[in-house]
Order: sequence, then structure tokens, then C-alpha cells
Amino acid sequence: MEKSAYRRIGSLRTREEFLQYLETLGLDLPVDEWILAESEGSPMAQPLKVGPYTLPNRWSIQAMEGWDANDDGTPSELLLNRWKKFGDSGASIIWGGEACAVQEDGRSNPRQLCHNDAHADVMYHQLFDTVTTAHRKRLVKEGKNPDETFLVGLQLTHSGRFSKPWADRNTPRIAYHHPMLDARVKIDPVDDSYVVTDADLQKIRDNYVKVARCAWKAGFHFVDVKHCHGYLLHELLHAVNRPGPYGGSLENRLRFLWEVTDAIRTECPGLLVGVRLSIFDAVPGEPTRAQFGTIQNCLNDEDYEIVRIMAEEIGIDLLNVTAASPYYSVYAQRPSFTPAVEAVLQPDGTMKIPPRIDPPEDPLFGCVRQMVNARELKKRFPNLPMIGSAYTYFQEYLPQVAQAAVRNGWIDSVGIGRMVLTYGDIISDSLAGRPLDRCRICRTFSDCTTAPRNGMVSGCYPLDKDYKEKTEALCLKQLKKR
Repeated sequence: MEKSAYRRIGSLRTREEFLQYLETLGLDLPVDEWILAESEGSPMAQPLKVGPYTLPNRWSIQAMEGWDANDDGTPSELLLNRWKKFGDSGASIIWGGEACAVQEDGRSNPRQLCHNDAHADVMYHQLFDTVTTAHRKRLVKEGKNPDETFLVGLQLTHSGRFSKPWADRNTPRIAYHHPMLDARVKIDPVDDSYVVTDADLQKIRDNYVKVARCAWKAGFHFVDVKHCHGYLLHELLHAVNRPGPYGGSLENRLRFLWEVTDAIRTECPGLLVGVRLSIFDAVPGEPTRAQFGTIQNCLNDEDYEIVRIMAEEIGIDLLNVTAASPYYSVYAQRPSFTPAVEAVLQPDGTMKIPPRIDPPEDPLFGCVRQMVNARELKKRFPNLPMIGSAYTYFQEYLPQVAQAAVRNGWIDSVGIGRMVLTYGDIISDSLAGRPLDRCRICRTFSDCTTAPRNGMVSGCYPLDKDYKEKTEALCLKQLKKR
């Protein structure tokens, strides 16, 4: 199916048209006819039990990888404004809000939020206070109890092979060599200097615990020990050929998470531990992973065993279900109609803009594939609270799909990421029974990715007036035109 045959969601003006188009693709997806308000018993307003907490609704804000922190890793005004939007959304779970690197060489870009010892007493309080203040203001505005329970987490990360803490060079650190992925970041496949040693991992582990302790002291309710999207801990899960205590057997590959979780429980009483997990990958040449243009259960026996150990033996408190990687399988991870553009620095100092690679399938396949696989996990582990991903692309029909997914037990809570950059009110509007504002709906133009990948701050340039007026907006238009 050529991209020219893909229908834009905005062109499907009714639920019936949307369902008909899904049928032409062979996709079976529940889409409720009506968006029920909170006062009408909406499934999205049913309580959700997470650890000792009972949450009032089934919406979550996904962690996003910001590109607009200060150079020293501390929150900038732009970053804090984004956290205000997270809190103002009305969601019951703020899943990390932002990916925070636990050490400088693990930043995915020079402007990613990053732990800074000199400012640790301030930066985590800034983040927590910003999001909680905005949340309480939203509740007061809607006549609700401002002390209503909601959870704020901090996503902890080390970017591994995709680390780029300095603008002029990559500094990849890998768990093991992989022929295709090594080539992606220009690693010599026989150069072991890129491989993190066991001693390196133990230092990184200690930094995860240190940042978790800072978040706990600031008031955060949980931390996410991130295992997704091709970053370091995601790679450890697949390090079957790595020797030593962190590779080979499944027990060894989960050792890092086990050690971190045990240490957090000892040093941070009451702090919950979550994991955002890529439950399947889409690396060419690897078996049992997603095939474009099809919908199937991508999970194998080891995938289920990983989640079982996390839930029943390590004892994580909540799971955020995602898939694949934005670096090598973006259409399986973050379905979009328009792909991002990334200029590449050439040896002579010029920038080369590669041709766009159109989606190999209608983006709806990527959305439904993630939902179906999350449903299979939920069947196996009904007592583990799970947050779902890949919902933004449904656009006008996001609330109807989300409501149907929760009502049918496919997932416990629905997470949105890109959508909240311009229309976080989609949550409070749907819970209140208000009509959606079509002019603010994310259309997945990918500018929020294209801009930072080319050295500009992250944000929604097409729809957010604050970003439309930035000088970067003109640069972005010129880049896309070229």
C-alpha cells in the first residue's frame, strides 16, 4: 500500500468513516460510539489502584525526551512550561514527564534534562512543584478537590548507544555489539572500547539510585527505570552474548533492574518503581518481531517471562507498555503520517538532508499492533497496572478508542505524549463531556522531532503560538522545504 493511499485521520469526518477505513486495512479495533463524561460513568473516570494509591481517572502523560534543558542539565523556563501543561492536563499519572539522564555521558542530546549534583537540591523540587501546582489549579478550576490523588514519576535513563551529550560528537556506550545497530552509530564492530564494563554498569546503577533518592526527597511518587527504545537498559535485556553477571542468562540480563529496585526500596521507603518497556522490537533480520503491514502477537515466551519476573519476583509497581525504537524503527514505535527530517553533518562541514523515508505501512498498523500486544500482556498479568502507548495518531477518535480499550480491559490507563504539547486539554475536555477542539489536535507532522534533531528546541511549531513565533520556526520551514 503506497503512502498516497493512506487516509489522513482528519479527512475521516465521522466514526463510521473511520471504522470503514479500519475495515479496509483489515484492522479490528474497538471504537466507542460516544465519549462518556465523568458524570455519565465514563470508563476513563473509573478509579485505578496503583500500589497504596487509588487514582480517579485512567489518563496518563507519557515521558518525552526533551531537548530544551539548560546546558548544565537543569530545567529551563521552556522545560518548566511544558511540565505545567502536563499538570494542567488533568491526567492521574504523569509518567516521568521528561527523560532524565542519570549522568552526563548518558544524555541523548546536549539539552536533555540531566542530573546535576550542584543543583540537585533545587532541580527536582522545581519539576515536582511545577507539575503539582498546575494540577491543583486545574482541579480548583473544575470544582474538584485540589488534594485529589495523582502520581508524578521521574523517568531515569542512560541513552547507551544513542548517547550524544556534546553537539560535536556522539559518544555511544553499548551493552553488546550488533552489526546493524553498530553501523547506525558508526561503531567499529570489533572495537570493545564502546562496550560498558561491569564496573561501568555498577557506577551507572549507583547513579540511578542516587537520582531516585533525589526525586523521592522532592516528593515524586515513583521513578521509571527505563527499559525501552534501544537505550542502554533495553539493550541489556537482549545481551545474550555478553559475558559476566549482566549478560547471557535471563536472570543476568535482569540483574541491573533487580539491583536498582532493591536499592531504591532500601533507601527510598514508599517510592514506587515503574518500568517503561519495549515489549517487542522491529530490527531487520531478527525473528519474532513486528512485521510491517501485519497485526500479530509479536510476543514470545521470553517476553512474557521478562514481564513475569518484573512483576512477581522483582516486584515492580506499574508497567508502561511501548515498543521498538525511534532510531531504527520509528513507524513501529511512534506512528506518524509525516516522518521527521534529520540533517547529517558531512566531513567537509556541510549538512546533507537525506530523502524522506515514507512509512512502510499505514500508521494505524503501528498503533493497533502496540494495542493488541499490550492487550495480550494484560491478559497474562491482570494485577499489574499497565499504561498503553501509541494513541496520539488516532487524533479526533483518541478519546473513543481510549475509552473502548479501557472498557474492554485491553489496558488500565491510556498514555498520550505528543498530543499534550498542544492539546493537553483533550483529557479534561473528554472527561467533562465537552466537544474536542479540532484546531488543537496533533496531526503528527513530526516537527517536534525534526526541530531538535537539527539543533532547535523541542515543541509544537505548527500549532503552539509560542513556538510559531520563534526564529527556529522559519529555519524549520526552510529545512523541510529543502
